[in-house]
Amino acid sequence: MEHYPDQEKGSMMEHSTRFGSVGPEYYQIRVKGQLERRWEHWFDGLQLSIDHDTTMLSGTLADQAALYGALLKIRDLGLPLLSVQRLALSETISNTAE
Repeated sequence: MEHYPDQEKGSMMEHSTRFGSVGPEYYQIRVKGQLERRWEHWFDGLQLSIDHDTTMLSGTLADQAALYGALLKIRDLGLPLLSVQRLALSETISNTAE
């Protein structure tokens, strides 16, 4: 009998569907430092907002791979990561309506 990794209990495939979404999600990523607006296009549609000595990147990312890609870009720029927050769609709608 052949054994396939995705059939194991607790496999990554099962884990990703139980504990997280495999589709688009809205994220807010806060980094220390002021990132210039010219970098906005490099972050695949995430919007930049600057508040004193921090920059917030926010927007919808297609999947976990896109999130990791954004985090790698932050690392490559040498910016200290302060927080990563996934928000429910209802929270993003109420925040933009205010």
